[in-house]
Amino acid sequence: MVTILAPAKVNLTLEVLAKRRDGFHEIRSLVQAINLCDRLHFKLGDGIEFRCDSPGWVPGESLISKAAMLLRERAGCARGAIVTLSKRIPLLAGLGGDASDAAATLRGLNRLWELGLSSGELLGLAEELGSDVPFFLYGGTALLEGRGEVVTPLPPPGKMWLVLMVPPVPRVSGKTGRLYGLITAEHYTSGEATRKLVSRLTEAGEVEPSRLFNVFERVAPNYFRDLASYWEQFLKSGAREVHLAGAGPALFTLTRDKAQAEAIYRNLGRQKLESYLTHTLAAADYTGQSGL
Repeated sequence: MVTILAPAKVNLTLEVLAKRRDGFHEIRSLVQAINLCDRLHFKLGDGIEFRCDSPGWVPGESLISKAAMLLRERAGCARGAIVTLSKRIPLLAGLGGDASDAAATLRGLNRLWELGLSSGELLGLAEELGSDVPFFLYGGTALLEGRGEVVTPLPPPGKMWLVLMVPPVPRVSGKTGRLYGLITAEHYTSGEATRKLVSRLTEAGEVEPSRLFNVFERVAPNYFRDLASYWEQFLKSGAREVHLAGAGPALFTLTRDKAQAEAIYRNLGRQKLESYLTHTLAAADYTGQSGL
């Protein structure tokens, strides 16, 4: 039996620099793993079987099944596995859960099947699966460039607390692509917001919540109905600043003050809003090593 943790992430910055010739967007983003984690269990079996405790999860729509099949094919492996997913990261919320699960699947099956694939080989497979997947092979804190697949690990900030809130708005597959479709040249930036935050992190070891930036905040309120009203509720619950997680619709606030985070979390709970109290993770907190 092999068990792998798959953490969620938030984009502390997410800038679109330009539209690429391949149809993707050139981005620059500072990304942070958090301790809201799925847990994947792998054991040998006949064929490949997927199990999950979340009724909304469908294997054929998940990158987990694609990761398993791709790894098996490229490695020329005939062995089977039973993959059991304990789901805690909300589906389709902008927290990278599916990409994280895919990265965990590559790592878990590489170990279970004793394939001995190198870090570079796993990264190559991760890039084929999706732009977010390579980051989760590193975890912790990182700068993402290109379409998101160029990952530069960074030193983690000191422990910071996050309160996440997932508004009760419709969440549908393909949402990220639709939101990218709403991004036009007027939304492009130079990457300076990310550069400044990365510089502050590397020089002083901290992230200033007031410097967070996400280009999707400019278009998401028009895509997710009533998102603006839930944003306002979050602020009224005590958050100084609220930001969109990835392409949303999850929202979060970031603070070094645990008591403040706990108070905001309680206030959201009183309003019966789906919320999570979590904190930042360094890569070594869940991978046991600083790299892959």
